[in-house]
Amino acid sequence: MNYSGIIFDLDGVICFTDKYHYQAWKKMADEIGVYFDEVINNRLRGVSRMASLDIILERSKKEYSQEEKEKLAYEKNEIYKELLCKMSPADLSAEVKDTLDALRQKGCKLAIGSSSKNTKLILGRIGLDGYFDAISDGTNITHSKPDPEVFLKAAEFLGLNPSECLVVEDALAGIDAAVAGGFDSAGIGEAATHEKVTYPLESFSGLLGI
Repeated sequence: MNYSGIIFDLDGVICFTDKYHYQAWKKMADEIGVYFDEVINNRLRGVSRMASLDIILERSKKEYSQEEKEKLAYEKNEIYKELLCKMSPADLSAEVKDTLDALRQKGCKLAIGSSSKNTKLILGRIGLDGYFDAISDGTNITHSKPDPEVFLKAAEFLGLNPSECLVVEDALAGIDAAVAGGFDSAGIGEAATHEKVTYPLESFSGLLGI
């Protein structure tokens, strides 16, 4: 491992909360009579809450004010947080935990770079509260991916330059953000197909081979 720091996206990399996001957006959309399905939901991956809402409201016949949008986003997040309470350390796979521990033993600094404002809540639920050396999330950024801000802040919090860090992502927008910020990247899932990903991986534990 030629990197001093590793910055991980949270959802789809460390753990999976996609189903809870989908259920929460679906409930909110149903309540306002807007069609929403899995295909539309796939467009929301790696996108901020308000940008996700704008995508959902593309199918709405009504124009919503900024205040109304913020209320809808708040309602969705309250539903989502209730669903997150179902999460537990069982939602953290042994492969992910063992790999993180091995990377730490190699001397790597570990950080989270996620657009989610619920990052700390999720980490607490899956047993990783206080585990990471730095957390950059939706509470400290103004631009979501593909803007590199969340990763640049994470590197700053680690006291490292982008060239010293590896970004681990599962979304195409996340790889775009890594490239824009001057980071090398490791892609899992869809992100492994990105033409600019540095290391396409078949599994999370593949990080140990870099």
